[in-house]
Amino acid sequence: MTVLQLKYVITIANSSSMREAASKLYVSQPALSATIRELESELNIKIFERSNKGIVVTEQGREFLNYAKQAVSQYEIIEDRYISSPDKKKHFSVSMQHYVFGIHAFVKAIKKLDYPSYNYSVYETRTDEVLSDVRTQKSEIGIIAYTKSNEAVIKKLFREFNLEFFPLFHKESCAYVWKKHPLADRKELSLDDLKDYPFLSFDQSSENSFYLSEEPLSDYDFSKIIKSTDRATSAEIMATLNGYSIGTGAMTKSLSLKDEFISIKLKEQDPVTVGYILKKNHKLSEIGRIYIEELKKIS
Repeated sequence: MTVLQLKYVITIANSSSMREAASKLYVSQPALSATIRELESELNIKIFERSNKGIVVTEQGREFLNYAKQAVSQYEIIEDRYISSPDKKKHFSVSMQHYVFGIHAFVKAIKKLDYPSYNYSVYETRTDEVLSDVRTQKSEIGIIAYTKSNEAVIKKLFREFNLEFFPLFHKESCAYVWKKHPLADRKELSLDDLKDYPFLSFDQSSENSFYLSEEPLSDYDFSKIIKSTDRATSAEIMATLNGYSIGTGAMTKSLSLKDEFISIKLKEQDPVTVGYILKKNHKLSEIGRIYIEELKKIS
């Protein structure tokens, strides 16, 4: 089994047909099919089911695919850090749920160190991927939050993934609305006040999306809900449809949208605990240490 074969499997899984995958990989379709058959024979499992309608990942294949993605990710980290970077660029990656303060701390850490050469990454993504990224060391640090609704599940995953959680702050639940929203002048809102407006939720797109929600009150039955995976899209919908989202109420001073949106305390409370995660016994890099210092200042 080779890294190339693993990359082939991942590409096929993300394609509608073997022909499409072969085109993406710049190999012939017969050669690609033969490579996968050899891999399946070596592993003694069936990764893909083939039919006239295309290809489907089997149950065994889905499990193998998860391991393949982790292995390829680790290989790419090693390749980037030790093979493709003879100039020894500084490397640092952070994964986070959708928290602007985490990005601002990242920017401040970069400015403070000002290395002449570096390769940095910021991944704003789903809860399960934040956990996985730190677990596999794709990212050195993860920013994550939980509420009473999912605290037990999240802490269980910390233990299973061999991660340590360090709390930064606790916040009450707040509603974010556009400054021209009809209810923008209220000092406090209830979910009943907001029932006629669409609730904007980040789409976790996961089997465990209910338990991995980064938003408070995830178990509430919202009558109108719009899911999005993009912050700018959510902001546009909030402004044009008078929608709202729910979060910690934390809005950093340098946020470009700060003057366009406001936070209002909710009557219904599901307090949020926000913090960062590290792999257990991990020794922080210099920029990792500075980044956490900046996180603490903002929080």
